[in-house]
Order: sequence, then structure tokens, then C-alpha cells
Amino acid sequence: MMPKLIMDELIGLNVTIKKSTQRGLINVKGRIIDETQRTFTIETQTKEIKVPKEHCTFEFETPEKQHTTLEGKALMARPEERIKKHWRQFNAKHNSN
Repeated sequence: MMPKLIMDELIGLNVTIKKSTQRGLINVKGRIIDETQRTFTIETQTKEIKVPKEHCTFEFETPEKQHTTLEGKALMARPEERIKKHWRQFNAKHNSN
């Protein structure tokens, strides 16, 4: 089942990098302040860093304090395209029943 979070705006959410091919990124925590097709810009307590989506696993904290873990590969698209694509898939699945 696809998490609803994949269809939402991610900017402004708190995030923790759970896995990464770059060891220095593991367990980095902060708030997403920008998103492109391939990266997140995360504001940590001390600096802003650009993080490649493709090689990371992220744990997002929603405003309701729920935690969702997503592979970065599932997020590889421009934010507006990712949201549209997944909403179309969601609607097609739920309208066919």
C-alpha cells in the first residue's frame, strides 16, 4: 500500500535520514525547506544541506506526530509531478471499485 504522505507536500516537515550511501548523512535531522526532482534541502540546527533523494531512506514526521518511512527512490520526481502522478493512480484505483 502506498503511504498517503507520498502524495502530500513535504516542505516544512521534520525529517530524519535513516539510511544513506553517504555515512555522514545517516541520522541527520532537520526540516525540509526545499525540494527538487533529485534533492531535498534540509535545515539542521547548524546549517542547510542538500541531500540526494535516490540514495537515502527518510523518516518523515507529520504535523500529527506520525512517522512514515519512505525510500528516496519513490520520491524521485519534481514535487508537483510526484503529487499529480500519485493522485491519478490513487483516483484510478479507488474509482474502479
